Amino acid sequence: MKLNEVPQDKEAFKGKSNVHKLLYATSDDGSYTSVNSEGWEAENLATTQAWEAVLEDLKETEAQVRRGALSPVAYFMQKSLMELPVLARYMGKWKWQVKRHFKPEVFRKLDNNTLAKYCRVFGITLSELQGFGQ
Repeated sequence: MKLNEVPQDKEAFKGKSNVHKLLYATSDDGSYTSVNSEGWEAENLATTQAWEAVLEDLKETEAQVRRGALSPVAYFMQKSLMELPVLARYMGKWKWQVKRHFKPEVFRKLDNNTLAKYCRVFGITLSELQGFGQ
């Protein structure tokens, strides 16, 4: 793609109009150069729809935490855009162990070291983790 063909659809994404993507295009002399793109309509629409789906799933998980069906660990994992295998690696635990922590009755029995490690992984305080959903 040539420099003058890089799409610049200035649709605001999540209320921010200064979101750019770095692309590479060919300059007049044929060499590659980096150029900022504000995206194009199809990409912006797909990205917006994807984020709406993520936020909808997050609201459902929050509702499950508030109902007592899931622990805050499940919510903060999803909010951090993590998958179970990634969180398990960060925690130094097996996937089945972390999945057990999704159960509120198991979560309430976790020791302070495990809770502190979850807080470091999620970048939150202990009171945020323990108080979420109450």
